[in-house]
Amino acid sequence: MVSEQTKLVIERAKTLYEEKLRDDLEAEHQDRFVAIEPDSGEYFLGDSFDAAVRAARAKYATRLTHTVRIGHPTAFHIGLLER
Repeated sequence: MVSEQTKLVIERAKTLYEEKLRDDLEAEHQDRFVAIEPDSGEYFLGDSFDAAVRAARAKYATRLTHTVRIGHPTAFHIGLLER
């Protein structure tokens, strides 16, 4: 079960992504991962999910972040994608 605190972090990080980060990140970093720390507004890029999370934790070891795959509706896809 996801805690209320975690839900709030996810909501705030998604809002930051949509309102401030999406256009620039999707133009320059398609398919990479971004971990967003919503209290500071900082974000951390990585070529993998783990790399983005490690970068965020290196600076904010005790804060929650939310990680998304740039240009995708979810961080991970399970199964086949129809195109």
